[in-house]
Amino acid sequence: MPEPLFTDSKGREVAAPPLGGPLADTHAHLDMLEDPAGALAHAARAHVGFIATVADPSEDASRTYGDLPGWLASAERALAADGFSREDAPLPRVRIIVGVHPHNAKDLTPEVETELVRLARRAETCAIGEIGLDYHYDLSPREQQRDAFRRQLLLAHEFNLPAVIHLREAHDDGLLILAEAGLPSAGCILHCYTLGPDVLGAFLDLGCMVSFAGPVTFKKAGEVLEAARVVPLDRILAETDCPFMTPEPFRGRKNEPAFVVFSAAKMAEARGEDPVTFAAATYASSLRLLDGVRS
Repeated sequence: MPEPLFTDSKGREVAAPPLGGPLADTHAHLDMLEDPAGALAHAARAHVGFIATVADPSEDASRTYGDLPGWLASAERALAADGFSREDAPLPRVRIIVGVHPHNAKDLTPEVETELVRLARRAETCAIGEIGLDYHYDLSPREQQRDAFRRQLLLAHEFNLPAVIHLREAHDDGLLILAEAGLPSAGCILHCYTLGPDVLGAFLDLGCMVSFAGPVTFKKAGEVLEAARVVPLDRILAETDCPFMTPEPFRGRKNEPAFVVFSAAKMAEARGEDPVTFAAATYASSLRLLDGVRS
C-alpha cells in the first residue's frame, strides 16, 4: 500500500483539492530537489500533467538536460512498484526553461552565452528564463543585470521562445526594458508574482501572462490574491518555484511540483471560479505557451 500523497506536520493525510483533471507547474527547479525522481512520481499521483523546470548555463544546466530522462525512468519504476499503472498516474511531460538568472548576470560571458544558444536550440527547451532583474539581493551589479536581461530577451525573439521573467524590487526598470525590447511573439510570463494589482496592470497591458505560486496560500496573501483576481482567465498560470515558496498547509517543508494543486485551488476560490474550470483553463494555457510547436 503506497504512503498517502499529502500529509500535514503531524503525519495526518491531507486530501488533494478536487480539480477534476491535470494541472501544470510552469516553473520548478527539479535540479535543486534532493530526489527529483521521487518528486516526479508524486507529481504523477497528484495529476500534474506538465512541468517546466529551470536550468542556468552559468551554473550547471547540463545536469538537468542530461539527468532528466533518468529521473523520469526512476519515477516510472517507483510508481509501478507502488501499484500505479500508467493510466492511474501518468508521468508529467517535462520541458526546460533555460537562461541566466539575474543573480548570475555578471557570469554571462561570451562562452556562457554560446552555451545558452546551444541549449536554446534543443527540443527539450520551451522558454528563455528565468531572466530579469533582482534589486533585492544585487548579487550582480544592476547595469550588468539590465544588460543580461536585454541580451536574453533578444535570444527569446531570435529563437521564437517565450521569456520567463524574474523581477524583485525592480518592476519599473523591468517594465521599461520589456516595453523597449517588445515581448517575444511566443509570449512572456511574469513568474511568481507576489505584489498587488496596482503594479500588475502595466504588465497586463503589455501582454504578459502572470504566474502565481505558494504565496497565494499564505496567511497574509491579501494583496497577491487581489492581483490574482484581476488577471483574465486565459492569462493566469500556476507554478511552485520549488523547492521554494511552499504553500499552506505544508509550510516548513521543501516545495515540489505536486503542491501546485493547492495554490491553484486557492486561486480558483479567491476568484470565485469553479476549480475544475480554472484548472482546465490554466492547464490549456500552460501547454499552449510552453509545450507548443515552434514556428
